Amino acid sequence: MSTAYEFLKANPVFHLATVDGDAARVRPFGFAMVFNNKLYICTNKTKDVFKQMQKNPEIEISDMGPDGTWLRIRGKVKADDSYEAKAQAFKESPTLLQIYPKGADDEIYVTLYFTEAVATLYSFTGAPKTIPLF
Repeated sequence: MSTAYEFLKANPVFHLATVDGDAARVRPFGFAMVFNNKLYICTNKTKDVFKQMQKNPEIEISDMGPDGTWLRIRGKVKADDSYEAKAQAFKESPTLLQIYPKGADDEIYVTLYFTEAVATLYSFTGAPKTIPLF
């Protein structure tokens, strides 16, 4: 895989880390998309993870492949509450409707995109390699 997005799509459950005060918080995520030339994730505005990203937009994603390689994406995110971004997310992942049945009209659903990011691919056998986001 030559891009971070390809890696995320091939290994769809990744872990996202935020900062909560002076402690790290990590949780599984399963959605990523490229929209308007940006890498997006999504969540719910009522969750602690969203509040943490609003307070401190520095996050890191970690994803492991079956071949022992893993991806880290470190950067800053910004919320995009536009109907267009939300609609694209539901188009790309209709299963999100099971969680957010109102679709893009759901007021608690939000997409976020990386404003800054560095994606690095690691393995146990080679040196880390910076790869493009998409």
